[in-house]
Formats: sequence, structure tokens, C-alpha cells
Amino acid sequence: MASSQRDLEAAIAATRFGLGAKAGEIAAASKDPRGYLKAQIRREGAETFETGGDTSAERLAEFREYRRERAMLRTDADGKPAEAGATGAKPAAADADDAVKAAQQFFRRKGPLDVQARTLLGTTTEAGFRERWALFWANHFSVSAVKVQTAGLVGPFENEAIRPHVFGRFADLLGAAETHPAMLLYLDQAQSVGPNSQAAERFERGGPRRGLRGPTPLSGRPGEPARKPGLNENLAREILELHTVGIDGGYGQADVTEFARALTGLSIAGPRDPIQDQVVFRDQTHEPGERTIMGVRYRPGGKDQTNAILTDLAAKPATARFVCTKIARHFVADDPPPALVARLEKSWNASGGDLSRVAESLIDAPEAWSPQPVKFKTPYEFIISSYRAVGATPRGPQVNQALNSLGQRPFGAPSPKGWPDEAAPWAASDAIVKRMQFAQGLGALMGPNVQDPMALAENALGARLSPAAATAISRAESRAEAVALLLMTPEFQRR
Repeated sequence: MASSQRDLEAAIAATRFGLGAKAGEIAAASKDPRGYLKAQIRREGAETFETGGDTSAERLAEFREYRRERAMLRTDADGKPAEAGATGAKPAAADADDAVKAAQQFFRRKGPLDVQARTLLGTTTEAGFRERWALFWANHFSVSAVKVQTAGLVGPFENEAIRPHVFGRFADLLGAAETHPAMLLYLDQAQSVGPNSQAAERFERGGPRRGLRGPTPLSGRPGEPARKPGLNENLAREILELHTVGIDGGYGQADVTEFARALTGLSIAGPRDPIQDQVVFRDQTHEPGERTIMGVRYRPGGKDQTNAILTDLAAKPATARFVCTKIARHFVADDPPPALVARLEKSWNASGGDLSRVAESLIDAPEAWSPQPVKFKTPYEFIISSYRAVGATPRGPQVNQALNSLGQRPFGAPSPKGWPDEAAPWAASDAIVKRMQFAQGLGALMGPNVQDPMALAENALGARLSPAAATAISRAESRAEAVALLLMTPEFQRR
């Protein structure tokens, strides 16, 4: 390979496959750009980020204890609930509002620390492709902090369910993601009850609900009458539509309902469950019987029935096609080349959904190395690559403020679909102005430390740096302006 071609591919390896080049990264990739990327694939998955040592189980247990202590404070000396109108007692509605606000405060003080830790990992990692690959899967199985129940669980979810499995079998990743407590809470699966289950029949008879050891809803309001338990289809629908076969994958509403019935019983642990458990299967809320989904009949079996369905969905050709299209869209083009999708799909099917093999096929695909950068960076990608380029250490409040301003709230995807990968949502004129403001602020902060703006630009973009951009940077009136110009060049904004 000619030196100039290898230099260009080294720049592409760091900036398109990775998260943006740090000083010396393009030089490190220049000996063998493809080999440099393949060396980042490992069976143990991607690195995890610091969450203060908290697991999702610990955070859920801590919150349950927190709620228990608050409930004790609202009881009188005789151990009876404080009544409205009693001395020092608040009305029940006020107590309920306080409980919800306390839940919000508890979880939402955890989330920003997780965001800061993940950002720090992104800006310092030597394995940019491995981190980008993990971020793709975290967005594919999106859990958002927009709900109180999940605000403090998104970080542990990504560490526990996503990152360890990103280079393993898709079936394992799917199972880990769909049965994690964060996903069960986000998509309301923890409160889904089969219409013909023991729990539903007991409710209909009006008898006591003994034996139901399910958790108190984390955002529930005290004092409200029990609602009739019912089937919730959210998780079943999103697994089919967003996580496996896709909306055109050949399923119908009857399949969604049948899948939802199969998923009943899958819930999160309550106070009386074994402390080591996070997710439990409750036979008394499970809808009994056979299920037929997408033409396949599944015999009764409780949790085994759910596992069998997930395994089959992971293996369907429609799943390979849908997910490989998303991979190609994320890494290469908003309208991905059909040849690339076919190449990834072939690797997926031949390997039984081995994601390390799919990653290798992506790296080997000629379509992925087109010299023309067509992917417009999301706000998170722009901010991470900016910090990497200038060698700055991100501070949590700055990152949170910048992402909120640019429209990509940390851990706050607006729907289970996750954040869009296409340019249109991120490239509006007002969004570009806000990017420029961020670039100017970072330039003012880091510019005085830059000895040679041209060397900085070459380290950040390598052979992708155009003559026009190089001229503009070299003619900047100050080093702060040179940094801002670098971050706003078309080459830096795209990958």
C-alpha cells in the first residue's frame, strides 16, 4: 500500500471507526490501519466505566431502604400511619408528592456521575473503535433516564448488560439487555400481569394478594387504591420492532400480544426476594399456556418459554438484516451501501450472530474506507472527539451543559428508539451555531496551552486535513481561534 493511501486510512481508522484522534493515535494506526482496529476486538467486551462502585442491584436496594426509612418517618409513635390533619402530619397527597420528588432526587444525583465517568472513558481510551462499538449497542438497546425509575440505572445497565457482550453472540447480548432490571422498569415489564394468571384471578375474586412478592413501584404514589393488574406490551413490541427483526420483519399485532403474554412473570426483585437477585420470575403473574409467535409454537414453560423466544428471534434472518443495516448506517453512511449490508449480514448468518466476526467484516469492507466523510457527528461524538483532539479532561457539569445545549441530553434518549444516527436531526443551523459556541469556549480554555496549532490539526485529522482548512487554521489571529476553527472544519464535523 502506498504511503499516502496508508496515511489516509490511518486517519479514517481513528476518526471514523474510533472516537476522534488523540495525539499520536493516527501515527500508531499508520503501520496497519485494519490490524490496529482488529486488535481492539476482544471476547471480554468493552471497558466499563466507574459508577462509584454501585451495581444496579445495590442502587435498587439502597432506594428501597431509603423509601422504607421515609415511610417510618411518616408514622406516629404508635406505629400507625400519620393521619391527615394530625399535628405535624402532612396530607396524604403532599406525602405522595414528596415521595415522588425524593425518588427523583435519589436517582438523578447518580446519573450525572455516570455520565462524567463514561465521558472520561471516551476521551482517554486507547481503543476508540472498541468504545464506539459499545456505544452503538448501548444506543441500540436504549434505556433512558427520562423516567424516575431508570434515572440512576442507565450507567449500571450499560456496564452490566451491554459492554461485556458486545463482541460475543448477539443472542447473549439480547438476553442480557432484555432481562436487566433497567429495561424491565423502563418498558414497564415489571408491572405486566397475565390476564389469566393466578394473580389476576385472585384480584378478580377480591381476595388478599398474599404470595405476590413483587416490588413496590419505584415511582408509585402512597395511598392510591390497587389497580387491576393487566398485560403490558411495551417490552414485547420494542424487542420486535427495535431490537431484533425490525418493523418490517414479518410480525403482527397478534405476535406482539402473544409475546407479551409469554414475558409475563419476568420482574425485578422485591424486598423479600434473595438479596443477590436482581430479576425474578413470578409464576403467579405469568400467563399460562402455549404461545405462537411468528408462526412458531412454544410450549408452556414459564421463563424457559421466554428464553426460547428470544433465542429464536436472535437467529432470524430478518434480525441479521435489520441490525446489520443499523451498523452500516452508524459507521459508514446514512443511506448505507447495500453491498456493505449484505457483507455484514453474510458474516452474521455464517457465524451464528458472532459480533466479533461482524466487527471484523466491517473493518475489512472496502465500503467502510471511502475517502469521503459522510457521517455527521452527533453532539456526543463531537464533544468527545473535541476533548480528544485538544487533550482536555472533561468536567461533568461542562459536558452535561454542552450536551443539553446541543440537544442530546446525557442518558436521555427521547424514546426507546434511542438517538438518531442520521445527520438531519443534528445539522440544523441553530445546532451549528451552538457547536461553534462550544468550539470557541474550548478554544479559549485550551488555546493558550497549544504550542503549534498546525501540529494539533495534523494530529487530529492527519491526511484528512484539507488544504483549505490548513490555510484557515494557519492564518488564525490567535491560538484560541485556531483551535475553534479546527473543531468547526467540515473534516472535523464529519467522520
